[in-house]
Amino acid sequence: MTRKEYLDYCESISAAVLDTPFDDGETVAVRHRDTRKWFALVMEHDGKTIVNMKCEPMEADFLRQAYEGVTPAYHMNKVHWNTVYLDSDVPEEEIFRMTMNSFELTMKKSRKK
Repeated sequence: MTRKEYLDYCESISAAVLDTPFDDGETVAVRHRDTRKWFALVMEHDGKTIVNMKCEPMEADFLRQAYEGVTPAYHMNKVHWNTVYLDSDVPEEEIFRMTMNSFELTMKKSRKK
């Protein structure tokens, strides 16, 4: 999967917006439209496109063991975030599933009355 394909997918999520919050102009934060909290961070590392996504700790560990292209998050909490290499052994459908999972994990929590 290419960077463009991934960003096009993220743009198709109606409650998401793309943002370039850093001076490099290349790093893209994919955010919730309402809270501005990011759920995916797309960047270049060692000449490869990577995406950081939030994940439940046990699932994060499982995915790291299942795919060579999933590692503990680059520059983020390594318990709750994974880095996914887009040009790796991780299937496109799994990358999309992980993205939506991260989206749900970072959503605004509703208050119980």
